[in-house]
Amino acid sequence: MTLPDKTIAIRHAIAKIGDGASVMIGGFGVPGTPFCLIKELVRQGPKNLTIIKNDANETGMGVDWLLEAGQVAKLITSHIGLNGRAIKMMNEGEIKVEFSPQGILAERIRVAGAGTMGFVTDIGMGTDLARGKTEITIGGKTGLLEPALQADFALVHAAKSDSFGNLVYAATARNFNPLIAMAADFTIAEVETILPVGHIPPDAVHTPGPFVDHVVALPSLPEVYGVVKR
Repeated sequence: MTLPDKTIAIRHAIAKIGDGASVMIGGFGVPGTPFCLIKELVRQGPKNLTIIKNDANETGMGVDWLLEAGQVAKLITSHIGLNGRAIKMMNEGEIKVEFSPQGILAERIRVAGAGTMGFVTDIGMGTDLARGKTEITIGGKTGLLEPALQADFALVHAAKSDSFGNLVYAATARNFNPLIAMAADFTIAEVETILPVGHIPPDAVHTPGPFVDHVVALPSLPEVYGVVKR
């Protein structure tokens, strides 16, 4: 059986994302963030997006480009403390922000990819994080129902891929990327190196190709991918 070639031009891949879409974006700070896909999303300009990402990046990069362009209606995240624009927009009511502790956020995404509706945890009981959530008692213990978190699209960054979309992430880029690739209806991967099918050992694959819909080749990495020096 011949596996399909999923490589595509970046403009055609991002063109599938329309107004009002929910978009998961991989990365933790710089590592694993698909900056080129985000930049193309800004260029094409869909509005009223719900962005799901561990953080809001720093001012002047990544998610901040979308905020500056006025494309974000809601942000679901763990923290925005490094992005002054995100804080200002939240405080002034220009965007809605839903905070979820990092471990809870990761698990909500993971269970969506596993095909379940949510999970129960006692984390957050008796705090503001429990406000409006359903309490469930199991075996005499009460916890909060955390709903699975799914999205229309996932944007991920990988170091290597084959043309079918078997992805390999480098070092700490293997953070939220494997989770969101499984939890979205449509996954787009930007990749530094694309190899022929069969050239990536099966044990080295972090995200199997069936979870990936489009693969975009990156001819080079812009400066933003470098480690931020302080």
